[in-house]
Amino acid sequence: MIIFLYGPDTYRSKQKLNEIIEHYKKIHKSGLSLIFFDFKEDSFEDFRDAFKSFSMFKEKKLMVLKNLFFNSKIENDFLKNLREISRSKEIILIYEEEIDENTPLAKELKKEAKFQKFNLLEGIFLKNWVKREFQKYSARIEPEALNLLLDFVGNDLWQMENEIKKLVNYSPGKEIKRKDIELLVKPKIETDIFKTIDAIAAKNKRKALFLMKEHLEKGDSPAYLLAMINFQFRNLLIIKSSELRRELYTNDMRILSEKLKMHPYVIRKAIQQSKKFSLEELKKIYQKIFQVDLGIKTGKIDPETALDLLIAEI
Repeated sequence: MIIFLYGPDTYRSKQKLNEIIEHYKKIHKSGLSLIFFDFKEDSFEDFRDAFKSFSMFKEKKLMVLKNLFFNSKIENDFLKNLREISRSKEIILIYEEEIDENTPLAKELKKEAKFQKFNLLEGIFLKNWVKREFQKYSARIEPEALNLLLDFVGNDLWQMENEIKKLVNYSPGKEIKRKDIELLVKPKIETDIFKTIDAIAAKNKRKALFLMKEHLEKGDSPAYLLAMINFQFRNLLIIKSSELRRELYTNDMRILSEKLKMHPYVIRKAIQQSKKFSLEELKKIYQKIFQVDLGIKTGKIDPETALDLLIAEI
């Protein structure tokens, strides 16, 4: 029997992998028939010998295979023996991340194995997954905060799980608010967004438009990009206003983070970037962002065109 787990969502596939292993260990408590192979180090011969060896405890073996597609020779050897392996009483659990599904072995595994592909979660499926994770910790999050968290982290469930734990520990028993997300969560896209903001600040519209196009080609939605630009220019406005009121009296990022309700990394970048704008410039830009956002939401302007116009006008 072969079970084949694969796909780009390694968080959920790893969960499933561990779930199968733990279930097996509850039934076969000796643990002597649970065998792991990593074909970056092990050979097909190592696997074949273990596969054909006699089990002292008359237990079904659970053989966990990783990186089966790493070496073409091993891949071909496995394919040649696939029929025999799939008809065995032993459980062969194959775990892979992203693979070429058009290879002969991948195609045959889909015929011979029980397989499950873990695609990255999107839209309502991602939102529902995040909601369930908060419920696991008996925690509540307001809708606006949930949407911002999704904007910041996207569908990287490894980071999302870490951020959820951080938020739950920070606000035990309380509903998680937007300000908690802004304070504690580091936006996943922010490094690239900072490059785009730097290009805008340098009045390098060609570079800013090029970077924006790169985001769109990678699959980032215009609404997502506008939300991140809005978030960062709002931070620049807060920092600039605080500087002019002489409220940034300390270099201690922990104190500034508490005072401004921002992540320390975001504060550092915002302080650097705010020097390139006057307060009046930032106010005008922030107003333009609001107008563009309104135009998109009311259907008066196409989102991608709106982003191009925003950069051109800034």
